[in-house]
Amino acid sequence: MNIDLSGRTAIVTGSTAGIGRATAEGLARTGASVVVNGRTRTRVDEAVRQMRVAYPGSVISGVVADLSTADGAKAFVAEVPDADILVNNVGTAFLREYQGIRDIAAIPDDDWLGLFQLNVMSGVRLSRHYLPRMVDKGWGRVVFVSSESGVNTPKEMLDYGMTKTAQLAVSRGLAEAVAGTGVTVNAVLPGPTRSEILGEFMARQAEANGMTVEEAEQGFLQALRPTSLIRRFATTDEVANMIVYACSAQASATSGAALRVDGGVVRFVA
Repeated sequence: MNIDLSGRTAIVTGSTAGIGRATAEGLARTGASVVVNGRTRTRVDEAVRQMRVAYPGSVISGVVADLSTADGAKAFVAEVPDADILVNNVGTAFLREYQGIRDIAAIPDDDWLGLFQLNVMSGVRLSRHYLPRMVDKGWGRVVFVSSESGVNTPKEMLDYGMTKTAQLAVSRGLAEAVAGTGVTVNAVLPGPTRSEILGEFMARQAEANGMTVEEAEQGFLQALRPTSLIRRFATTDEVANMIVYACSAQASATSGAALRVDGGVVRFVA
Protein backbone atom coordinates (compact mmCIF):
# COMPACT_ATOMS: atom_id res chain seq x y z
CA MET A 1 0.00 0.00 0.00
CA ASN A 2 1.44 3.36 -1.03
CA ILE A 3 0.07 6.11 1.19
CA ASP A 4 0.56 9.51 -0.40
CA LEU A 5 -0.56 12.58 1.54
CA SER A 6 1.31 15.14 -0.54
CA GLY A 7 -0.43 18.50 -0.43
CA ARG A 8 -2.12 17.74 2.90
CA THR A 9 -1.39 19.55 6.14
CA ALA A 10 -1.35 17.34 9.23
CA ILE A 11 -1.40 18.43 12.87
CA VAL A 12 -0.18 15.99 15.49
CA THR A 13 -0.61 17.24 19.05
CA GLY A 14 1.85 16.20 21.73
CA SER A 15 4.36 15.15 19.09
CA THR A 16 7.82 15.91 20.44
CA ALA A 17 8.20 12.31 21.63
CA GLY A 18 6.47 8.94 21.91
CA ILE A 19 3.50 7.92 19.79
CA GLY A 20 2.95 11.50 18.66
CA ARG A 21 6.51 11.84 17.39
CA ALA A 22 6.35 8.49 15.57
CA THR A 23 3.06 9.57 13.99
CA ALA A 24 4.46 12.92 12.90
CA GLU A 25 7.41 11.15 11.29
CA GLY A 26 5.14 8.60 9.63
CA LEU A 27 3.01 11.37 8.14
CA ALA A 28 6.13 13.22 6.97
CA ARG A 29 7.19 10.09 5.11
CA THR A 30 3.89 10.15 3.20
CA GLY A 31 4.61 13.66 1.93
CA ALA A 32 2.28 15.57 4.27
CA SER A 33 3.27 18.92 5.71
CA VAL A 34 3.45 18.25 9.44
CA VAL A 35 2.83 20.55 12.39
CA VAL A 36 4.58 19.38 15.56
CA ASN A 37 3.28 20.48 18.95
CA GLY A 38 4.55 20.53 22.51
CA ARG A 39 4.45 22.70 25.62
CA THR A 40 8.05 23.95 25.62
CA ARG A 41 10.00 25.83 22.98
CA THR A 42 13.11 23.73 23.55
CA ARG A 43 11.41 20.41 22.87
CA VAL A 44 9.40 21.65 19.90
CA ASP A 45 12.39 23.29 18.23
CA GLU A 46 14.55 20.20 18.72
CA ALA A 47 11.87 17.88 17.34
CA VAL A 48 11.40 20.12 14.29
CA ARG A 49 15.16 20.32 13.75
CA GLN A 50 15.61 16.56 13.91
CA MET A 51 12.67 15.87 11.61
CA ARG A 52 13.85 18.39 9.03
CA VAL A 53 17.20 16.62 8.94
CA ALA A 54 15.58 13.18 8.67
CA TYR A 55 12.98 14.22 6.08
CA PRO A 56 14.55 17.02 4.05
CA GLY A 57 11.82 16.91 1.43
CA SER A 58 9.03 17.51 3.91
CA VAL A 59 7.62 20.74 5.31
CA ILE A 60 7.91 20.54 9.11
CA SER A 61 6.83 23.33 11.46
CA GLY A 62 6.20 23.58 15.19
CA VAL A 63 3.73 25.29 17.50
CA VAL A 64 4.31 25.72 21.23
CA ALA A 65 0.99 25.53 23.08
CA ASP A 66 -0.44 23.99 26.23
CA LEU A 67 -3.56 22.37 24.83
CA SER A 68 -4.95 21.52 28.27
CA THR A 69 -6.26 25.09 28.38
CA ALA A 70 -8.73 27.02 26.25
CA ASP A 71 -6.17 29.79 25.83
CA GLY A 72 -3.59 27.30 24.59
CA ALA A 73 -6.00 25.92 21.99
CA LYS A 74 -6.91 29.44 20.90
CA ALA A 75 -3.24 30.32 20.45
CA PHE A 76 -2.65 27.13 18.48
CA VAL A 77 -5.41 27.67 15.94
CA ALA A 78 -4.32 31.28 15.52
CA GLU A 79 -0.95 29.99 14.28
CA VAL A 80 -2.41 27.14 12.21
CA PRO A 81 -5.91 28.16 11.10
CA ASP A 82 -6.46 25.29 8.65
CA ALA A 83 -5.53 21.62 8.34
CA ASP A 84 -6.58 18.50 6.45
CA ILE A 85 -5.57 16.02 9.15
CA LEU A 86 -5.83 16.33 12.92
CA VAL A 87 -4.34 13.72 15.21
CA ASN A 88 -5.49 14.38 18.77
CA ASN A 89 -2.62 12.61 20.47
CA VAL A 90 -1.62 14.85 23.35
CA GLY A 91 -2.28 13.30 26.73
CA THR A 92 -0.83 11.58 29.73
CA ALA A 93 -1.69 8.90 32.25
CA PHE A 94 -0.06 10.70 35.17
CA LEU A 95 -0.11 14.35 36.17
CA ARG A 96 2.61 13.53 38.70
CA GLU A 97 5.26 10.83 38.85
CA TYR A 98 3.69 7.39 38.69
CA GLN A 99 3.53 5.82 42.16
CA GLY A 100 1.82 2.57 41.26
CA ILE A 101 -1.78 1.52 41.83
CA ARG A 102 -3.84 4.20 43.54
CA ASP A 103 -7.08 3.60 45.34
CA ILE A 104 -9.92 5.72 43.96
CA ALA A 105 -10.15 7.43 47.35
CA ALA A 106 -6.58 8.68 46.91
CA ILE A 107 -7.16 10.42 43.56
CA PRO A 108 -7.82 14.13 44.17
CA ASP A 109 -10.23 16.28 42.16
CA ASP A 110 -7.33 18.09 40.50
CA ASP A 111 -6.11 14.85 38.92
CA TRP A 112 -9.54 13.94 37.55
CA LEU A 113 -10.08 17.42 36.14
CA GLY A 114 -6.52 17.89 34.95
CA LEU A 115 -6.50 14.65 32.98
CA PHE A 116 -9.90 15.46 31.49
CA GLN A 117 -8.74 18.89 30.35
CA LEU A 118 -5.59 17.51 28.71
CA ASN A 119 -6.74 14.16 27.36
CA VAL A 120 -10.29 15.04 26.32
CA MET A 121 -10.88 18.78 26.02
CA SER A 122 -7.74 19.34 23.97
CA GLY A 123 -9.22 17.18 21.23
CA VAL A 124 -12.70 18.65 21.64
CA ARG A 125 -11.42 22.20 21.24
CA LEU A 126 -9.27 21.53 18.19
CA SER A 127 -11.90 19.35 16.52
CA ARG A 128 -14.46 22.09 17.07
CA HIS A 129 -12.23 24.43 15.06
CA TYR A 130 -10.92 22.19 12.27
CA LEU A 131 -13.84 19.85 11.54
CA PRO A 132 -16.13 22.47 9.97
CA ARG A 133 -13.29 23.56 7.68
CA MET A 134 -12.70 19.96 6.62
CA VAL A 135 -16.40 19.55 5.90
CA ASP A 136 -16.38 22.69 3.76
CA LYS A 137 -13.53 21.20 1.69
CA GLY A 138 -15.19 17.78 1.44
CA TRP A 139 -12.15 15.91 2.82
CA GLY A 140 -10.52 15.50 6.20
CA ARG A 141 -9.25 13.07 8.78
CA VAL A 142 -9.52 13.31 12.56
CA VAL A 143 -7.96 10.65 14.77
CA PHE A 144 -8.18 10.47 18.56
CA VAL A 145 -5.41 8.48 20.23
CA SER A 146 -7.36 6.70 22.96
CA SER A 147 -6.25 3.47 24.69
CA GLU A 148 -7.30 -0.07 25.45
CA SER A 149 -7.92 1.45 28.89
CA GLY A 150 -10.95 3.13 27.32
CA VAL A 151 -12.71 -0.24 27.12
CA ASN A 152 -10.70 -2.14 29.77
CA THR A 153 -11.07 0.25 32.70
CA PRO A 154 -7.82 -0.04 34.68
CA LYS A 155 -8.16 -0.17 38.46
CA GLU A 156 -4.65 1.22 38.79
CA MET A 157 -5.43 4.30 36.64
CA LEU A 158 -9.15 4.89 36.93
CA ASP A 159 -8.94 8.61 36.22
CA TYR A 160 -6.93 7.95 33.06
CA GLY A 161 -9.31 5.21 31.89
CA MET A 162 -12.25 7.57 32.28
CA THR A 163 -10.68 10.07 29.88
CA LYS A 164 -9.93 7.40 27.30
CA THR A 165 -13.54 6.18 27.38
CA ALA A 166 -14.66 9.77 26.92
CA GLN A 167 -12.46 10.07 23.83
CA LEU A 168 -14.24 7.09 22.29
CA ALA A 169 -17.61 8.74 22.86
CA VAL A 170 -16.44 12.02 21.38
CA SER A 171 -14.84 10.42 18.32
CA ARG A 172 -17.92 8.32 17.54
CA GLY A 173 -20.26 11.27 18.03
CA LEU A 174 -18.20 13.52 15.77
CA ALA A 175 -18.07 10.80 13.10
CA GLU A 176 -21.85 10.66 13.10
CA ALA A 177 -22.08 14.45 13.02
CA VAL A 178 -20.05 14.62 9.79
CA ALA A 179 -21.50 11.55 8.10
CA GLY A 180 -21.47 11.68 4.31
CA THR A 181 -19.18 14.70 4.06
CA GLY A 182 -15.92 13.02 3.04
CA VAL A 183 -14.51 13.62 6.51
CA THR A 184 -13.79 10.64 8.76
CA VAL A 185 -13.29 10.52 12.51
CA ASN A 186 -11.78 7.51 14.24
CA ALA A 187 -10.07 6.49 17.45
CA VAL A 188 -6.94 4.36 17.77
CA LEU A 189 -6.51 2.23 20.90
CA PRO A 190 -2.90 1.38 21.77
CA GLY A 191 -2.04 -1.14 24.44
CA PRO A 192 1.16 -1.06 26.54
CA THR A 193 3.67 0.82 24.40
CA ARG A 194 7.31 1.85 24.77
CA SER A 195 6.35 5.50 24.79
CA GLU A 196 8.32 8.15 26.62
CA ILE A 197 6.31 8.12 29.86
CA LEU A 198 5.82 4.36 30.25
CA GLY A 199 9.28 3.65 28.88
CA GLU A 200 10.93 5.86 31.48
CA PHE A 201 8.88 4.24 34.23
CA MET A 202 9.94 0.78 33.07
CA ALA A 203 13.58 1.90 33.02
CA ARG A 204 13.33 3.13 36.61
CA GLN A 205 11.65 -0.10 37.66
CA ALA A 206 14.37 -2.14 35.99
CA GLU A 207 17.16 -0.18 37.66
CA ALA A 208 15.52 -0.34 41.09
CA ASN A 209 15.06 -4.11 40.85
CA GLY A 210 18.34 -5.02 39.16
CA MET A 211 16.75 -6.34 35.99
CA THR A 212 16.59 -5.50 32.30
CA VAL A 213 13.92 -3.23 30.86
CA GLU A 214 12.51 -6.24 28.98
CA GLU A 215 12.16 -8.13 32.26
CA ALA A 216 10.44 -5.14 33.86
CA GLU A 217 8.03 -4.96 30.93
CA GLN A 218 7.26 -8.66 31.26
CA GLY A 219 6.53 -8.15 34.96
CA PHE A 220 4.16 -5.29 34.10
CA LEU A 221 2.33 -7.40 31.54
CA GLN A 222 2.00 -10.40 33.84
CA ALA A 223 0.70 -8.28 36.71
CA LEU A 224 -1.52 -5.80 34.88
CA ARG A 225 -2.08 -6.93 31.27
CA PRO A 226 -1.91 -10.75 31.36
CA THR A 227 -4.25 -11.06 28.35
CA SER A 228 -1.68 -9.60 25.95
CA LEU A 229 -1.37 -11.87 22.92
CA ILE A 230 1.88 -10.46 21.58
CA ARG A 231 3.32 -10.69 25.13
CA ARG A 232 5.50 -7.63 24.75
CA PHE A 233 5.18 -3.88 24.63
CA ALA A 234 4.37 -2.39 21.22
CA THR A 235 6.73 0.11 19.66
CA THR A 236 5.60 3.65 18.95
CA ASP A 237 6.07 2.98 15.22
CA GLU A 238 3.68 0.04 15.37
CA VAL A 239 0.99 2.29 16.83
CA ALA A 240 1.82 5.12 14.42
CA ASN A 241 1.33 2.79 11.45
CA MET A 242 -2.34 2.41 12.34
CA ILE A 243 -2.77 6.15 12.87
CA VAL A 244 -1.16 7.00 9.54
CA TYR A 245 -3.43 4.50 7.80
CA ALA A 246 -6.50 6.09 9.40
CA CYS A 247 -5.31 9.44 8.01
CA SER A 248 -4.91 8.11 4.47
CA ALA A 249 -7.12 8.22 1.41
CA GLN A 250 -7.17 4.41 1.55
CA ALA A 251 -9.10 4.58 4.85
CA SER A 252 -12.04 6.40 3.26
CA ALA A 253 -14.57 3.72 4.30
CA THR A 254 -13.40 3.66 7.91
CA SER A 255 -15.18 6.14 10.19
CA GLY A 256 -16.61 6.03 13.68
CA ALA A 257 -14.32 3.11 14.46
CA ALA A 258 -12.21 2.17 17.47
CA LEU A 259 -9.10 0.69 15.86
CA ARG A 260 -7.19 -1.48 18.30
CA VAL A 261 -3.39 -1.72 18.36
CA ASP A 262 -3.50 -3.26 21.82
CA GLY A 263 -1.57 -6.46 21.22
CA GLY A 264 -4.73 -8.44 21.91
CA VAL A 265 -5.10 -7.22 25.51
CA VAL A 266 -8.85 -6.64 25.11
CA ARG A 267 -10.60 -10.02 25.25
CA PHE A 268 -13.46 -9.61 22.82
CA VAL A 269 -13.87 -9.83 19.07
CA ALA A 270 -15.22 -6.56 17.70
